[in-house]
Amino acid sequence: MKTFLIKNAVLIKDNQTRPNTSILVKDGKIAALDKMPVPTDIPVVDAHASYVAPGFIDTHIHGFGGYGPETSQPEDLLRLSEALARQGVTSFCPTLYSAPAEKITHQLNTLAPVIGQEKGAKIIGFHLEGPFISPDKPGVMKPQDILTPNVKLLETWYNAARGKIAAITLAPELPNLEPVLHFCSEHHIRVQAGHTNATYEQMMQGAQNGIIHVTHLFNAMRPFTHRAPHAAGAALMEDIFSCEIIADGVHVHPAVVSFLRKAKPAEKIVLVTDALRPTGQPEGSFIANDEEVILENGAWYRKADHTLAGSALTLLQGVRNLVAWGYSLPQALQCATVNPARVLGLPLGDLNIGTSADFILLSPQLELQAVYINGEKI
Repeated sequence: MKTFLIKNAVLIKDNQTRPNTSILVKDGKIAALDKMPVPTDIPVVDAHASYVAPGFIDTHIHGFGGYGPETSQPEDLLRLSEALARQGVTSFCPTLYSAPAEKITHQLNTLAPVIGQEKGAKIIGFHLEGPFISPDKPGVMKPQDILTPNVKLLETWYNAARGKIAAITLAPELPNLEPVLHFCSEHHIRVQAGHTNATYEQMMQGAQNGIIHVTHLFNAMRPFTHRAPHAAGAALMEDIFSCEIIADGVHVHPAVVSFLRKAKPAEKIVLVTDALRPTGQPEGSFIANDEEVILENGAWYRKADHTLAGSALTLLQGVRNLVAWGYSLPQALQCATVNPARVLGLPLGDLNIGTSADFILLSPQLELQAVYINGEKI
């Protein structure tokens, strides 16, 4: 891998902007971050005062560009990796819908062997959105695909995935969760509360059992009221919880997204897309989870009953939206980089000496100018 220097960059790090910074990349890693003399013996890239930030990390995404894990085609997962890299994403969790147990096993068995072969965004591990969720809060999950907690099934899926399960969304109020939670703890699987009809008390009990991250806050969960705060209220009010937010202006009103930064510490907010497979797809049949979806006002709806099915968001647009809705640029980027990495316990999402050179260049207008993964320009 080559050595090169980026000069005249505005580095965004530690919730600050650092102008006139240089970044030295060597062997795919960050070798130095400082104001340093420009060498004459290595290539130099002039950033012209562009922002340099860590690459985006999307921990909840079903697909993009017509590609997604739901097809069970390894080449589609690899193409998804490349398509996301062109959007500034350098790491992601392919997210599987709730499905019959044997289908999940087949998907993981088929897709897991290609992890490590991707040429674009790195695959962190799979995110299982269900199937241990509440039948009262299915969203667009098919009712017949919702299962009761079963640790033997989870063990089967873990083995099928070659251990590459990063997270699972489940409803913390379900009975007989203890074996599942114990398995997740032992195997470093992040448990997220989502598609849940939990009360406030059940959420707090879940937090005591390690369920301290929340899937797409406010969506597919029992809502907050002043007499019964329920799942959404617990996530909103209690600092122990970190939470995903879909900042497309449809899933959550912009005013509420803006309010969230006042109610939660910024480091507890994780920007996700929850994007569906046809997002960014130029034409053709728009299919997600084996059902036709239609695009309206920037979000996908199931055609059969007009149920909100997912977003057509990119993380770059999500960052722009957060800035437009009152977040500082460092805060917005934190939500899309270091925060998701912290939730998953990964040494990603920040630019430090010795870390992988996964970063992006953004113009002052937040237009994507370049993407680097392991020091290689995509």
